[in-house]
Amino acid sequence: MRPSTLLLLPWLFQCSLASLLQFNSTLASRAPTGTKTVIIQMFEWTWNSIAAECSSFIGPAGYGFVQVSPPQEHITGSQWWTDYQPVSYILTSKRGNQAQFQSMVNACHAAGVKVIADTLFNHMAGIDSGTGTGGSSFTHYNYPGIYQTQDFHHCGLEPGDDIVNYDNRVEVQTCELDNLADLATDTDYVRGELATYANHLLSLGVDGFRLDAAKHMPATDIANILSRLTSKPYISQEVIWGSGEPIQPSEYVGNGDVQEFRYTTALKNAFLSGGISGLQNLDNQGWVAGSQANVFVANHDTERNGNSLNINSPSNTYITATILSLAHPYGTPTILSSYSFGTTDDGAPGGGAGTCSATGGANGWLCQHRFVAITGMVGFRNQVGSAAMTNWVSPQSQQIAFGRGSLGFVAINNADSAWSTTFATSLPNGAYCDVISGKSSSGACTGTSFTVSGGHFSATVPARSAIAIHTGALGTGTGAGSGTGGGSSTVTVSFEETATTVFGENIFLVGSISQLGNWDPNASLALSAATYPVWAITVTLPPNTSFLYKFIRKETDGSIVWESDPNRSATTNASGSQTITTTWR
Repeated sequence: MRPSTLLLLPWLFQCSLASLLQFNSTLASRAPTGTKTVIIQMFEWTWNSIAAECSSFIGPAGYGFVQVSPPQEHITGSQWWTDYQPVSYILTSKRGNQAQFQSMVNACHAAGVKVIADTLFNHMAGIDSGTGTGGSSFTHYNYPGIYQTQDFHHCGLEPGDDIVNYDNRVEVQTCELDNLADLATDTDYVRGELATYANHLLSLGVDGFRLDAAKHMPATDIANILSRLTSKPYISQEVIWGSGEPIQPSEYVGNGDVQEFRYTTALKNAFLSGGISGLQNLDNQGWVAGSQANVFVANHDTERNGNSLNINSPSNTYITATILSLAHPYGTPTILSSYSFGTTDDGAPGGGAGTCSATGGANGWLCQHRFVAITGMVGFRNQVGSAAMTNWVSPQSQQIAFGRGSLGFVAINNADSAWSTTFATSLPNGAYCDVISGKSSSGACTGTSFTVSGGHFSATVPARSAIAIHTGALGTGTGAGSGTGGGSSTVTVSFEETATTVFGENIFLVGSISQLGNWDPNASLALSAATYPVWAITVTLPPNTSFLYKFIRKETDGSIVWESDPNRSATTNASGSQTITTTWR
């Protein structure tokens, strides 16, 4: 039996306090820079596709960063996770080669977008042997020209080296994660190789790194590697929190941002059942400070393992939680842009060549980063910057509203009925476009607008939806809320659709006007099943307006079933409210 690393390497975790403080002082500036800090995780997109999307949409929409898949050579296979099993540090992967990677970085930079590379400092591949995407042959623990057996941890557990006990710090950080060859990041040679790879990416213009499986490396090992870099890129570290486990996210904040998975869990629980009124002060939850947190509603792992909301979550909760994530001052938010999948192993459609429609996905891609509500909130966040939260109000557990200084205001309604009220706001007097339902262009809104007067405005927030206004999106639109003393020039329309479904299926409403998504299924409105088999939703529409609409059913695998033709039609009343009752056909 091999000598156990559990016995041989206790000194790994006896780094002096003075040394740790030195690392923290050196690396504390590794944080997002600039006024545009929203990150898109362009999951499984090829370099050519990202380059085109940066130029045509991501840059103009105001995103600050794109996070791209690991660029190094990896094992072959169509599954998404093959990207996370490195073979060498040659920049040839399923996403493209080095020249294409360089072109992508250049194109994104030209569009004002920075690039974060997903990186794998913890491990190499987890299969016994093979040939990588760049033609490199390898065996487990032998990667010619880079690493040999002595460059890996061999923790001596039987029958294999996989982690068994997550309550044992040494085991978590020296044994193998799912058979992935665990690099000896405590050795000078391995640290040097990893730093050389990272510096190569920096030389191509990369602006930041996401450190996959950071929890499985001591924070001081990461600090040593980062201290060898030629610049100070943005750093985001994957440190999955576990109750009672010895390794804590707070250990890693000296290296840069930490991905705060407790935030992801809190949003899931709040929007699905617990109530969203407790989400006001997220810097008082015992998590890492918001200034050191990278947060997300879902990432590529959690949308598959059920540990977060996802695009198929009921009652529009994925979208409304994302609106909160972009409106709330806590953390640096990442938006997942992904694809539909039938099994959790499925790789990207079209070989990774990402395609989108104007406001959503196409050809199996979801393109969440193009959803009108999400792009509207990116503009909101860019406008409000670091302004403090103000004017918080929560009349019940599923309804919240708050301002961001005198620059923006958002109201989120996670209840099954519309929320009509007058809000107090610090916004100056004026007419504002609701960036959830539309856009602002030359003083006009493609969606609803609201008028602030004397520090107040009246609005109806649709069920399971939100409204948001800010000083960077001014104008009047098809429906208008008013300031104090005025009436609302909108009509409240309740849709009641009788439809039989199975568990996991949900009914949505989509139609010909912007408030109903302009026929885009990705912008459709989720109905509530609280009175099943009657599915219901209440929306605010402009008066005296004729429109077409249909109901759609979203299956558990993300596919969409439309009602039979012809399109349904209706006309809103001149004022007040109305109810439209239908049955699935």
